[in-house]
Parts: sequence; C-alpha cells; structure tokens
Amino acid sequence: MPTFMRSLRSSFAAVALLSLALMSTPSHAQVSSFFAPSGTLRASINLGNPILAKKDPAGRPVGVSVDLATELAKRLGLPLELVVFDAAGKSVDALSQDKADIGFFAVDPLRGKDIAFTAPYVLIEGSYLVRQDSGLTKNEEVDRVGTRIAVGKGSAYDLFLTREIKSAQIMRAPTSPTTVDFFLAQNLDVAAGVKQQLEMDAKRLPHLRLLPGRFMVIEQAMGLPKSRNIEALIYLQRFVEEMKSSGFVANALGKHQIEGAVLAPLVPLKP
Repeated sequence: MPTFMRSLRSSFAAVALLSLALMSTPSHAQVSSFFAPSGTLRASINLGNPILAKKDPAGRPVGVSVDLATELAKRLGLPLELVVFDAAGKSVDALSQDKADIGFFAVDPLRGKDIAFTAPYVLIEGSYLVRQDSGLTKNEEVDRVGTRIAVGKGSAYDLFLTREIKSAQIMRAPTSPTTVDFFLAQNLDVAAGVKQQLEMDAKRLPHLRLLPGRFMVIEQAMGLPKSRNIEALIYLQRFVEEMKSSGFVANALGKHQIEGAVLAPLVPLKP
C-alpha cells in the first residue's frame, strides 16, 4: 500500500477516534438536550403520595420531588414545567407516553420496562390499616382467603401486592389518597398504602388502627424514559447521589415536615 494511502487511512482513523472521544464526553448543552428535547424540562409530579409532593394553601405543588426537579432544571439551564397528577399510575404513564421527561417513582420491575431508575433517594414504609375491631393483628395474617385489601390503583403497593398476595383479594381505589375512604365505603377488611398517609387517615377517621411494622419498603427514585440517551441517566444518577450526600434531600424532608421517610444510603458511582 502506498505511503500516502497509509497516512490517509491513519488520518481517518484518528478523526474517528477523536469523534468517539468527543461523543463520550458530551457538552453541557448536549446533556440538557438529552433530558429535554423540547427545550423545557417536564417533570412528572405525583400528588398521590404526600411524602413526595402535595399542594400548598395556594394550590401550588410543593415537596421533595418539586425541590429536586427545580434543582435539576437549574443545573441543566432549562426552564421547568411541572406536569401534575393525582396518582402514581398516571405519573408513570406520562413518561411512557412522552408527556414528561423525568419523574419520581417507587422502583418496581414492571415500571422498569419503560423507565430507567436511579438509586433511591428516600425509603418509605408501606403499612396496613384495619378497623379497631378487626381480628387482624399482624401483617402476616392479611393474606388469607376472604380478606379484601383496598389499594390505590397503579401504586407501588398495588404492583407489589399483585405479585405477592396469594389468597386475599385486591380491590383497587381510584387513587392512593382515596384508599381509606374506598376501604370504608366498600366495607373492606384492610387498606394498604404509605404509612404516613394511613396515619393521617387514622387520625381523621374514628375506629381505625395500623398493624404494627410494615409489609414492604419502597425505594423512591428518580427516573426517565429508557429511550433517552444513556448520558442523561448517568448525569441523573450522579445528581441523585450528590443531592443525598450534600444534605439537600435531608433538608427538603425537614423543610416540608415529612415523617415516615428516611434518607436512602449512598451508592458509590464509578468515576
């Protein structure tokens, strides 16, 4: 092969390697576009879980998830749009239908088909609630023939119990916040949900009690559609770990007076 041809081939190879190197370290603007192709970061916010978000007296969504979305948009240099839903299932659907770019979800294998999750930022307990005169005293007693369990449709508890419950019957309320009212209206045996929400309902309504302990621990994470560039997920993973290690998440839990959730352990990331 002539020398100039070898040189030309070497030059092409060098350009290709340089291109690959540049592709492996995208610019800040590229990362922002990976997250939000429309130019606006659309964050799916679930008001069905009071640990994540709720409405303030003026009707605006506030909470840990709103704070995290605001900080992420700030770092990406993007305007933020909050896409608000009253149930977890609707919030999940928003990502799968490309109506949102990021969201805040309980990690679940079924949701993982369409959503790429970070490590969790908080851990939440799932509990059972019964009437005061119920014969049920332990979580292990719930899964029996004839027991009817109320749960919010499409919630993490619904997905978990659908896999785990063998003998009891699952009855689905329209949303998680309406689970206890649904449980009472339908004269069911057990209500399942976020421990904090159930505690609030037990104070609001008479003759109710929580079973001791928990039936599951929910890993609450950030997520984005699997169709997004892998660099966006890497950035989001690092963002979540920094928000935990810096005290941002802990401060947000305190600011919003959240009980029933604990900071998730840090996860070492490769450099």
